[in-house]
Amino acid sequence: MNLRGRNKVSPEFNMSSMTDIVFLLLIFFMLTSTMVTTNALDLVLPKAKGKTDSNKNIAVSIDKDLQFYIDKEKISETDLEPKLLSIFGADKTKAIILRAEEGVPIEKAVSVTDGKTTAVSSLYKKNKYE
Repeated sequence: MNLRGRNKVSPEFNMSSMTDIVFLLLIFFMLTSTMVTTNALDLVLPKAKGKTDSNKNIAVSIDKDLQFYIDKEKISETDLEPKLLSIFGADKTKAIILRAEEGVPIEKAVSVTDGKTTAVSSLYKKNKYE
């Protein structure tokens, strides 16, 4: 008498369905990662070779229409200095990243960091060597 069951459960695992799901997830994340935008304005920047590693920085951007931005907030040139002073406060570890679009007169870009803007110069004159 044959008492064994006819339907045996196979202990094998089919990996093809799992690889299909992993492949679809890979394609999904590759497509969605290209649509993520950073916290930056749409500026055509000149090419540079240097890199900044600090995440404690303030981006001052100037577009070709000579409009000033702190991060993504539009600000007038006259309000730039008080706004920088209020942002920096007593924190001396922050850095200013100046982003000027191609075609911006160099005088406008330099006016952010030279002696005319005392916010920047007063923060960096008080270092440990003076």
